[in-house]
Amino acid sequence: MFADVMGGFAALANPETFLYLIGGFLMGLVFGAIPGLTATLAIALLLPFTFAMELTNALVMVMAIFMSGIYAGSVTGITVNIPGAASGAITTMEGYALMKRGQGASALSLDALASSIGGVLGAAVLMFVAIPMSEFALLFRTPDKFALVFMAVVTVVIVAKGSIWKSLVTVSLGLMISTVGFDNMVAQGRFDFGSANLIEGVQLLPAVIGLFAICELLLQGGSKARTSIAANTFNARHKDFWPDWKQVREIGFWTYFKSSVIGVLIGMLPGGGASMASFVAYAEAKRVSKKPDEYGNGSHEGLAAAESANNAMCGGAVVPLLTLGIPGDSVTAIIFGVLLIHGLVPGPGLLTNEMVTIAPMFAALMVSAVFVFLSVLVFGPYYIWLARMNRGVLYAFIAMVAMVGTYASTYSVFQMWMALGIGVFAWSLRLMSYPLVPMLMGIILGPYLELYMRRALITSNGDVMTFFGSPISIGLYCMTAVFIYFLRIKKPKHA
Repeated sequence: MFADVMGGFAALANPETFLYLIGGFLMGLVFGAIPGLTATLAIALLLPFTFAMELTNALVMVMAIFMSGIYAGSVTGITVNIPGAASGAITTMEGYALMKRGQGASALSLDALASSIGGVLGAAVLMFVAIPMSEFALLFRTPDKFALVFMAVVTVVIVAKGSIWKSLVTVSLGLMISTVGFDNMVAQGRFDFGSANLIEGVQLLPAVIGLFAICELLLQGGSKARTSIAANTFNARHKDFWPDWKQVREIGFWTYFKSSVIGVLIGMLPGGGASMASFVAYAEAKRVSKKPDEYGNGSHEGLAAAESANNAMCGGAVVPLLTLGIPGDSVTAIIFGVLLIHGLVPGPGLLTNEMVTIAPMFAALMVSAVFVFLSVLVFGPYYIWLARMNRGVLYAFIAMVAMVGTYASTYSVFQMWMALGIGVFAWSLRLMSYPLVPMLMGIILGPYLELYMRRALITSNGDVMTFFGSPISIGLYCMTAVFIYFLRIKKPKHA
């Protein structure tokens, strides 16, 4: 295992692969920092182009986008009080308070340092925990795999924000869409309405582009909100972005470490996500702080706790994706798609059989975490300009890349229309506050849910008790019940 991990770092020594890492990191910075654009959208746009990439380059680039995109969501939050992503909400509250006091450079440097520490620790946990978990996952039989996917689908519903009924509607729509097309088990088409185009089904790429690119562009294009930024807001020099080590010592290593551990653990829970990780770590840091009154008014400790957990979540979120085949959020769901496109099926056996292939992902995550800190030293004075770009030109460019990318990967004008149609439909759902992540999860997990259910019933001659015939299945159903109880029946205090 150690040799495989070192081989992953060695793969980054390839100049071409390293350039892909740098490119992905910069792409994540841009998309993460611009309000309305996210790491999810960046990876969604990259997805069609991964067809032409070598597998290692594609995986390295995606992981770099993941790490930098999660971090960059806090950049505009600190500078102009608009987080680039929901995960930067806590950091925005503390960072912008510091910004108003003239400590913007200090806030950005502490933010980057905390993100870097959290990212490195999260990647380290991923390296040492993933293999044991994958070996345990090899014990899963077909009914156990069904129970696992069922747990993932249920968890996606209950962790989605807002009404559970709206989540049920969208995940059901996703499951329905996943049934369209050719049924390999009986060799005939389903719900294709006699169309040769629909016999292929709704492909993953048009679904992702529609749900996360076209939909977001329609939403942002219809928004009239603009933010005015004073011309003299940022005049800091590069040297001002070095952390104040006195402040770092006051925050304390234990705060960084504990918050990172919280982030990793929450990231390993399906649906946990960066927002939940940052909130829980922030709440815990405030609980034990000697200066709780500073929280909400520009606390260095609160900012560091939230950002450490934020980026530590990245390593944790990849663990269930690779070992159990459960994408925990929208970003890992699209990473799931990248792996599928290249013929790798996340789940039991992937790391055992393909560790040499997957190891560069681990290395890229850790190296990108180090780059997070270095990036603020280089780009700190210029981050603000990302929020001042001409939105009309930007959105038009993204729309062009999305549609051309869809055609380039499918060579089908029909799939372009499919992406556009899904995007308009998703936009109408978003206007009514329906969550879209459950829909994407339904499209991705639907085929596996159906496959494992039908295989289990065929091998057991239709005996439904086969789904409850092993300790692993029963344990997974019990975990599902526990998730339902704690996440919906007995809601967390922050919910």
